[in-house]
Amino acid sequence: MNTRGCLAANDWICGEYLRSRGQELTDATIQHVWITALSVAIGLLVAFPLALLARSRPSFAGPVLGLTTLLYTIPSLAMFSLLLPLFGLSAGLVITGLVLYSLTILVRNIIAGLESVPEEAREAARGMGYGPGRLLWEVELPLALPALMAGLRIATVSTIALTTVGSIVGRGGLGNLIEDALPSFFKAQVLTASVLCVLLAVVADLLLLGVQRLLTPWTRIRTTRTPRGKAPEAGPAGSVHPAKAVG
Repeated sequence: MNTRGCLAANDWICGEYLRSRGQELTDATIQHVWITALSVAIGLLVAFPLALLARSRPSFAGPVLGLTTLLYTIPSLAMFSLLLPLFGLSAGLVITGLVLYSLTILVRNIIAGLESVPEEAREAARGMGYGPGRLLWEVELPLALPALMAGLRIATVSTIALTTVGSIVGRGGLGNLIEDALPSFFKAQVLTASVLCVLLAVVADLLLLGVQRLLTPWTRIRTTRTPRGKAPEAGPAGSVHPAKAVG
Protein backbone atom coordinates (compact mmCIF):
# COMPACT_ATOMS: atom_id res chain seq x y z
CA MET A 1 0.00 0.00 0.00
CA ASN A 2 1.27 3.47 -0.87
CA THR A 3 1.08 5.11 2.56
CA ARG A 4 1.78 8.55 1.07
CA GLY A 5 -1.34 8.32 -1.05
CA CYS A 6 -3.68 6.61 1.43
CA LEU A 7 -5.14 9.90 2.64
CA ALA A 8 -6.03 10.95 -0.89
CA ALA A 9 -7.41 7.45 -1.58
CA ASN A 10 -9.44 7.59 1.67
CA ASP A 11 -8.31 4.15 2.78
CA TRP A 12 -9.57 2.64 6.02
CA ILE A 13 -6.06 1.85 7.23
CA CYS A 14 -3.66 4.73 6.70
CA GLY A 15 -0.29 5.08 8.38
CA GLU A 16 0.08 8.62 7.12
CA TYR A 17 -3.05 9.62 9.01
CA LEU A 18 -1.60 8.29 12.27
CA ARG A 19 1.66 10.15 11.69
CA SER A 20 0.10 13.46 10.67
CA ARG A 21 -2.72 13.51 13.23
CA GLY A 22 -0.90 12.04 16.22
CA GLN A 23 -1.35 15.11 18.46
CA GLU A 24 -5.03 15.38 17.56
CA LEU A 25 -5.59 11.74 18.47
CA THR A 26 -3.68 12.17 21.74
CA ASP A 27 -5.70 15.22 22.77
CA ALA A 28 -9.00 13.52 21.96
CA THR A 29 -7.99 10.40 23.90
CA ILE A 30 -6.95 12.42 26.95
CA GLN A 31 -10.25 14.29 26.91
CA HIS A 32 -12.13 11.00 26.59
CA VAL A 33 -10.28 9.48 29.54
CA TRP A 34 -10.71 12.38 31.97
CA ILE A 35 -14.40 12.86 31.17
CA THR A 36 -15.01 9.13 31.67
CA ALA A 37 -12.95 8.90 34.87
CA LEU A 38 -14.56 11.98 36.43
CA SER A 39 -18.07 10.85 35.48
CA VAL A 40 -17.62 7.37 36.97
CA ALA A 41 -15.98 8.74 40.14
CA ILE A 42 -18.80 11.23 40.76
CA GLY A 43 -21.35 8.55 39.88
CA LEU A 44 -19.86 6.25 42.52
CA LEU A 45 -19.91 9.02 45.15
CA VAL A 46 -23.59 9.68 44.42
CA ALA A 47 -24.62 6.02 44.08
CA PHE A 48 -23.11 4.88 47.36
CA PRO A 49 -25.30 6.95 49.74
CA LEU A 50 -28.34 6.25 47.54
CA ALA A 51 -27.70 2.51 47.84
CA LEU A 52 -27.25 2.78 51.62
CA LEU A 53 -30.50 4.74 51.87
CA ALA A 54 -32.38 2.18 49.79
CA ARG A 55 -31.00 -0.67 51.89
CA SER A 56 -31.58 0.89 55.30
CA ARG A 57 -35.07 2.12 54.47
CA PRO A 58 -36.95 -0.37 52.29
CA SER A 59 -39.66 2.20 51.60
CA PHE A 60 -37.08 4.24 49.67
CA ALA A 61 -35.75 1.29 47.66
CA GLY A 62 -38.53 1.34 45.07
CA PRO A 63 -38.36 5.10 44.38
CA VAL A 64 -34.54 5.13 44.25
CA LEU A 65 -34.29 2.17 41.88
CA GLY A 66 -37.22 3.43 39.82
CA LEU A 67 -35.74 6.91 39.44
CA THR A 68 -32.28 5.68 38.44
CA THR A 69 -33.83 3.28 35.91
CA LEU A 70 -36.00 6.07 34.50
CA LEU A 71 -32.96 8.30 34.06
CA TYR A 72 -31.19 5.53 32.15
CA THR A 73 -34.06 5.27 29.66
CA ILE A 74 -33.93 8.96 28.67
CA PRO A 75 -32.27 9.31 25.22
CA SER A 76 -28.92 11.06 25.39
CA LEU A 77 -29.99 13.93 23.11
CA ALA A 78 -33.03 14.58 25.30
CA MET A 79 -30.91 14.35 28.46
CA PHE A 80 -28.40 16.90 27.18
CA SER A 81 -31.22 19.19 26.05
CA LEU A 82 -32.75 19.12 29.53
CA LEU A 83 -29.39 19.87 31.16
CA LEU A 84 -28.37 22.55 28.65
CA PRO A 85 -30.01 25.50 30.46
CA LEU A 86 -28.10 24.59 33.63
CA PHE A 87 -24.62 23.90 32.25
CA GLY A 88 -24.50 25.43 28.78
CA LEU A 89 -22.21 23.95 26.13
CA SER A 90 -19.61 22.74 28.62
CA ALA A 91 -17.94 19.58 29.83
CA GLY A 92 -20.17 19.80 32.91
CA LEU A 93 -23.17 19.11 30.68
CA VAL A 94 -21.66 15.86 29.41
CA ILE A 95 -20.31 14.75 32.79
CA THR A 96 -23.64 15.33 34.55
CA GLY A 97 -25.47 13.30 31.92
CA LEU A 98 -22.97 10.46 32.19
CA VAL A 99 -23.22 10.49 36.00
CA LEU A 100 -27.00 10.14 35.80
CA TYR A 101 -26.68 7.25 33.35
CA SER A 102 -24.19 5.43 35.58
CA LEU A 103 -26.43 5.49 38.66
CA THR A 104 -28.75 2.65 37.67
CA ILE A 105 -25.80 0.25 37.28
CA LEU A 106 -23.86 1.37 40.34
CA VAL A 107 -26.79 1.62 42.78
CA ARG A 108 -28.12 -1.83 41.87
CA ASN A 109 -24.72 -3.51 42.16
CA ILE A 110 -23.89 -1.85 45.49
CA ILE A 111 -27.21 -3.00 46.91
CA ALA A 112 -26.76 -6.50 45.48
CA GLY A 113 -23.26 -6.71 46.96
CA LEU A 114 -24.36 -5.63 50.42
CA GLU A 115 -27.32 -8.00 50.37
CA SER A 116 -25.02 -10.90 49.45
CA VAL A 117 -23.12 -10.59 52.77
CA PRO A 118 -24.07 -13.60 54.93
CA GLU A 119 -26.10 -12.73 58.00
CA GLU A 120 -23.83 -14.91 60.15
CA ALA A 121 -20.92 -12.61 59.27
CA ARG A 122 -22.88 -9.61 60.50
CA GLU A 123 -23.95 -11.41 63.67
CA ALA A 124 -20.37 -12.41 64.42
CA ALA A 125 -19.23 -8.80 64.01
CA ARG A 126 -22.03 -7.46 66.19
CA GLY A 127 -21.15 -10.03 68.84
CA MET A 128 -17.63 -8.59 68.89
CA GLY A 129 -19.00 -5.10 69.51
CA TYR A 130 -18.95 -3.70 65.98
CA GLY A 131 -21.21 -0.67 65.54
CA PRO A 132 -23.10 0.08 62.31
CA GLY A 133 -20.30 2.17 60.80
CA ARG A 134 -17.52 -0.26 61.61
CA LEU A 135 -19.68 -3.17 60.49
CA LEU A 136 -20.22 -1.49 57.12
CA TRP A 137 -16.61 -0.54 56.42
CA GLU A 138 -14.77 -3.51 57.90
CA VAL A 139 -17.15 -6.40 57.22
CA GLU A 140 -19.88 -5.68 54.71
CA LEU A 141 -17.99 -3.63 52.12
CA PRO A 142 -15.00 -6.02 51.86
CA LEU A 143 -17.37 -8.95 51.32
CA ALA A 144 -19.47 -6.92 48.85
CA LEU A 145 -16.45 -5.85 46.77
CA PRO A 146 -16.80 -8.48 44.00
CA ALA A 147 -20.34 -7.33 43.15
CA LEU A 148 -19.43 -3.66 43.61
CA MET A 149 -16.39 -3.95 41.34
CA ALA A 150 -18.42 -5.82 38.73
CA GLY A 151 -20.86 -2.91 38.64
CA LEU A 152 -18.01 -0.41 38.46
CA ARG A 153 -16.50 -2.24 35.50
CA ILE A 154 -19.80 -2.28 33.63
CA ALA A 155 -20.45 1.38 34.39
CA THR A 156 -16.95 2.36 33.22
CA VAL A 157 -17.17 0.50 29.92
CA SER A 158 -20.67 1.89 29.33
CA THR A 159 -19.50 5.43 30.11
CA ILE A 160 -16.58 5.14 27.69
CA ALA A 161 -19.06 4.35 24.93
CA LEU A 162 -21.54 7.07 25.98
CA THR A 163 -18.83 9.74 26.19
CA THR A 164 -18.72 9.84 22.40
CA VAL A 165 -22.24 11.32 22.41
CA GLY A 166 -20.76 14.42 24.01
CA SER A 167 -19.47 15.31 20.56
CA ILE A 168 -22.77 17.14 19.96
CA VAL A 169 -21.43 19.87 22.27
CA GLY A 170 -17.79 19.42 21.34
CA ARG A 171 -16.91 17.49 24.51
CA GLY A 172 -16.97 13.93 23.26
CA GLY A 173 -13.29 13.01 23.23
CA LEU A 174 -12.80 10.50 20.45
CA GLY A 175 -16.44 11.03 19.50
CA ASN A 176 -15.48 14.50 18.24
CA LEU A 177 -13.20 12.89 15.66
CA ILE A 178 -15.90 10.45 14.58
CA GLU A 179 -18.49 13.21 14.16
CA ASP A 180 -16.06 15.44 12.27
CA ALA A 181 -15.23 12.59 9.89
CA LEU A 182 -18.79 11.48 9.11
CA PRO A 183 -19.85 14.29 6.70
CA SER A 184 -16.94 13.48 4.35
CA PHE A 185 -16.80 9.84 5.46
CA PHE A 186 -13.12 10.11 6.34
CA LYS A 187 -12.53 6.36 6.76
CA ALA A 188 -9.14 6.42 8.49
CA GLN A 189 -10.36 8.86 11.14
CA VAL A 190 -13.62 6.97 11.79
CA LEU A 191 -11.81 3.64 12.12
CA THR A 192 -8.95 4.95 14.25
CA ALA A 193 -11.19 6.78 16.71
CA SER A 194 -13.53 3.78 16.96
CA VAL A 195 -10.67 1.37 17.59
CA LEU A 196 -9.23 3.67 20.26
CA CYS A 197 -12.63 3.73 22.02
CA VAL A 198 -12.68 -0.07 22.07
CA LEU A 199 -9.09 -0.22 23.33
CA LEU A 200 -9.88 2.27 26.10
CA ALA A 201 -12.81 0.10 27.21
CA VAL A 202 -10.70 -3.07 27.20
CA VAL A 203 -7.79 -1.45 29.08
CA ALA A 204 -10.11 0.11 31.67
CA ASP A 205 -11.88 -3.19 32.25
CA LEU A 206 -8.59 -5.06 32.68
CA LEU A 207 -7.23 -2.42 35.06
CA LEU A 208 -10.36 -2.57 37.22
CA LEU A 209 -10.23 -6.36 37.15
CA GLY A 210 -6.65 -6.17 38.40
CA VAL A 211 -7.70 -3.79 41.19
CA GLN A 212 -10.51 -6.17 42.10
CA ARG A 213 -8.11 -9.10 42.35
CA LEU A 214 -5.75 -7.06 44.53
CA LEU A 215 -8.56 -6.02 46.87
CA THR A 216 -10.13 -9.48 47.08
CA PRO A 217 -7.21 -11.92 47.37
CA TRP A 218 -9.43 -14.54 49.03
CA THR A 219 -11.28 -15.08 45.74
CA ARG A 220 -8.07 -16.52 44.26
CA ILE A 221 -7.46 -18.99 47.07
CA ARG A 222 -8.47 -22.51 46.16
CA THR A 223 -10.58 -24.32 48.66
CA THR A 224 -8.45 -26.94 50.39
CA ARG A 225 -9.69 -30.29 51.59
CA THR A 226 -10.50 -30.42 55.27
CA PRO A 227 -8.95 -33.48 56.98
CA ARG A 228 -11.55 -36.02 58.03
CA GLY A 229 -12.68 -35.50 61.57
CA LYS A 230 -11.30 -31.98 61.77
CA ALA A 231 -13.58 -28.95 61.80
CA PRO A 232 -12.87 -26.13 59.35
CA GLU A 233 -10.85 -23.28 60.81
CA ALA A 234 -12.66 -20.05 61.52
CA GLY A 235 -11.54 -16.84 59.87
CA PRO A 236 -9.92 -13.97 61.77
CA ALA A 237 -11.78 -12.98 64.92
CA GLY A 238 -14.40 -15.64 64.37
CA SER A 239 -15.62 -14.14 61.09
CA VAL A 240 -16.76 -16.13 58.11
CA HIS A 241 -14.04 -16.72 55.53
CA PRO A 242 -14.64 -14.25 52.67
CA ALA A 243 -14.36 -17.00 50.06
CA LYS A 244 -17.28 -18.76 51.69
CA ALA A 245 -19.27 -15.57 51.97
CA VAL A 246 -18.97 -14.50 48.35
CA GLY A 247 -18.99 -17.97 46.87
